[in-house]
Amino acid sequence: MFANKVKSSVKISVVVTFLIMIVVNALANILPINGQTTGEVSNSYPNLFAPAGVTFSIWGLIYLLLAAFTLYLLGFFQDYSDTIKANLLNKVGIVFSISSVANAAWIFSWHYNKIPLSMVLMLVILDCLIFINYLIKNERLTAKEKLFINVPFSVYFGWITVATIANATTLLVSIGWDGFGISEPTWAVIIIITGMLIGTLTMIINKDIAYGLVMLWAYAGIYIKHTSKSGFDGQYPAVIYTVIACMIIFILSEVYLLYYKRK
Repeated sequence: MFANKVKSSVKISVVVTFLIMIVVNALANILPINGQTTGEVSNSYPNLFAPAGVTFSIWGLIYLLLAAFTLYLLGFFQDYSDTIKANLLNKVGIVFSISSVANAAWIFSWHYNKIPLSMVLMLVILDCLIFINYLIKNERLTAKEKLFINVPFSVYFGWITVATIANATTLLVSIGWDGFGISEPTWAVIIIITGMLIGTLTMIINKDIAYGLVMLWAYAGIYIKHTSKSGFDGQYPAVIYTVIACMIIFILSEVYLLYYKRK
């Protein structure tokens, strides 16, 4: 284990806030908090953007990757030949700690149906991840650093991008927004296309394959929700066709990035 120069205060902050986030998210469904699981709250605000329940299993991967980052920041997975980017880790660690607190707070706001507050907290998490990915993008990383620093936050960023759109959709449902008289399927198509444009541009600008794979996974979840018997069972063909088209665009963008990186 390499004795790096990451500040002790940053290490403590990252570990404590990460554990708080993990415990709160676990208790959210074990207890559950306020007598309802995270999924049950989501289902109480039905909308056409929310993906199938199986899609949320990605949280397991996200927490595993963030745990790997936390251990790396503490000095694990490093050897004496490594040149530690302590300045980057200190900055990322501080912002990550803020995002972890916001994540835990989001759980309480969501479970207690404080949807406007949950939207604010989701934006805090999103802003933190945008900044973290900005910091990472400006660094030349080794393969190991990409694995333990870049990949965890690319995957997290990708999912929070989708989660922010879903949270905004839930907020509109919670306040009884009438959509200016436009039908719900039409708005769903608009939102899905908007999400695809945001995801594709972010993926290509950052040259981030992991981020794009998460977007593809999320849209696959929307497709499953709309085509499964337990979901909408094909009631909204325009939404289904739009999701398929967006998934194709994500795949083509991934192929482009793979080709670009091999040049």
